Amino acid sequence: MELDRQEFKRILLIKPSSLGDVIHALPVLHGLRRRYPRAHLAWLVSVTCRGLIDVHPEIDEIVPFDRRYYGRMLRSPAAAAAFFGFVRALRARRFDCVIDLQGLFRSGFLTRATGAGVRIGFANAREGASLAYTHRIPIGPPDEHAVDRNYRVAAMLGFADVPIEFPLHVQPAARKHVASLLAASDVNPAGPYAVLTPGARWETKLWPAARMAALADGLYRQHGLQIVVAGAPDEMPTCAAVERGATRPVANVCGKTSLAELMALIDGAALLVSNDSGPMHIGAALGRPVVGLFGPTNLNRTGPYSPTARVVQRGLDCSPCYLKKLAQCPHDHACLRGLEPEAVAQVVASMLARVEEAPQRCS
Repeated sequence: MELDRQEFKRILLIKPSSLGDVIHALPVLHGLRRRYPRAHLAWLVSVTCRGLIDVHPEIDEIVPFDRRYYGRMLRSPAAAAAFFGFVRALRARRFDCVIDLQGLFRSGFLTRATGAGVRIGFANAREGASLAYTHRIPIGPPDEHAVDRNYRVAAMLGFADVPIEFPLHVQPAARKHVASLLAASDVNPAGPYAVLTPGARWETKLWPAARMAALADGLYRQHGLQIVVAGAPDEMPTCAAVERGATRPVANVCGKTSLAELMALIDGAALLVSNDSGPMHIGAALGRPVVGLFGPTNLNRTGPYSPTARVVQRGLDCSPCYLKKLAQCPHDHACLRGLEPEAVAQVVASMLARVEEAPQRCS
């Protein structure tokens, strides 16, 4: 029987990380729920990313994967015992269909370990992961966006006619916390505010903090936007540098929000300006006005997937290079160090004007 005609009862989606990658897999979740409305849908996700999909109405079960702890199993008997206990529990769930959208050795191993009769993954999965699959997702063009690449599984399972949607669920408790946090930071939660996320996992994705601070001043002065700087705890030095560099008031809530609360913060924003990072994809999935700043990566493959998003990139011949460290760059990080605040401000102004001209929805 063809896959698209089978009625699976227990389906596991494997996409542990990162934030942007989890966002890019959300349309597959939505399509699966539409195609198999009565199936038990589970998602294996890292403990650091589970806040994106916790208490999600389309998910029946979260399977949290503690990669950092299990990674110590070669030197820690306790971690090894915990990992093999995790694998046994995974197999005991008796999934009949597993979809691996990560495509690496670890995810391939877990896919095979489930014992599911149908195991789906990318034909070009790396590190030998493709050996774990019974069915392989065909490969598209090199510049295919990650969302479209993931959604190729839809044709195999019979939900290609389901429109691509990003069903992010913002929790009411998170909204309430964010309102209190903003009020305590002298920001009116009901007033228009812009969120700036100046952090990123790669050094080469960082727009200089001084330039982000200059943009913050312009947003406050030209558009009357209250400025909120946000990010993960390890990005606090970068956010603090933006706060110090701005001459206008900046509310720095970096490290003060959970992932669920960051989603609520972005969902309430009139604008998000972000480096190529997880928050940018959150804003795009929520349909907020987003301006993404790109340097060493390919916007065609991992740019914000939204009609309400714009990207600013200098278009240098050396981009994309995918170099992660500044010391590796032979061009003094020209792709982002050479990006002037005025160029970003022009894109922001155009985007905000378009938002103001758009027809208002009836309440």
